Amino acid sequence: MTTTLRRLTHRAMRWFGIDSVRHRPGGPELVRLLARYEIDLVLDVGAHRGDFGAVLRAAGYRGRIVSFEPLRGPRAELRRRAALDDTWTVLPYALGDRTGQAILNVSGDAGPASSLLPMLPRHPRTVHTGKAIVETRRLDGLWEQLVAPGERVFLQLDVQGYEAQVLGGVGEFADEICGVRIGAPLVPLFEGGKLFDELLALTREQLGLTLMSLAPGPIDPRDGRMLRCDLVLLREGALDPSERVPVQAAHAV
Repeated sequence: MTTTLRRLTHRAMRWFGIDSVRHRPGGPELVRLLARYEIDLVLDVGAHRGDFGAVLRAAGYRGRIVSFEPLRGPRAELRRRAALDDTWTVLPYALGDRTGQAILNVSGDAGPASSLLPMLPRHPRTVHTGKAIVETRRLDGLWEQLVAPGERVFLQLDVQGYEAQVLGGVGEFADEICGVRIGAPLVPLFEGGKLFDELLALTREQLGLTLMSLAPGPIDPRDGRMLRCDLVLLREGALDPSERVPVQAAHAV
């Protein structure tokens, strides 16, 4: 996208009340939503080195974080990041729809594009350069160890095409997920991965969530097509109307 086109796009989005410049994944806008819906536990799946958790903290989120990262190298840095934070826990699993072991395709940059699915040529990041055997778990098998009674859970997924499998492992606890942030591809990036329409339908129908925000993702420079966007969905009826706070008050987190 050229500088001129980007400027015109931002101007048009501001005309409709959308601030595309200030949006950062996991930043103040998301934290205001988490406060608005009284989220006090974020399950950060595919946490890599902990960037998402760090951004949440910088933006003012003070609830618990449980990060999942199966790769040893990124997990070591993630653990260092979380070590001084009493409410940030790190677990060495990949989440999915089965418990056991699986082969993770490791990306050349040590993790961000690593996936349990094969990468397709359209993916802009890199190529898979190795493989690693990782421990996999279903979320419903860990739920009672992770979630205290009454905690309101938000699921952050950065799992590179494996979103549907992670959601498939939620099982009987689907109704207890209060929100999700999910990367939704607009073109096939991983073999067998679900696309935008399917993931949006899945989070709405399986979890009963409502779309709250959408952030644009990377653009393919060859043809200008957007490859992925980030969706945030929350359970709109999760709070009793009498308990809901004004949006302005959500700054105080």
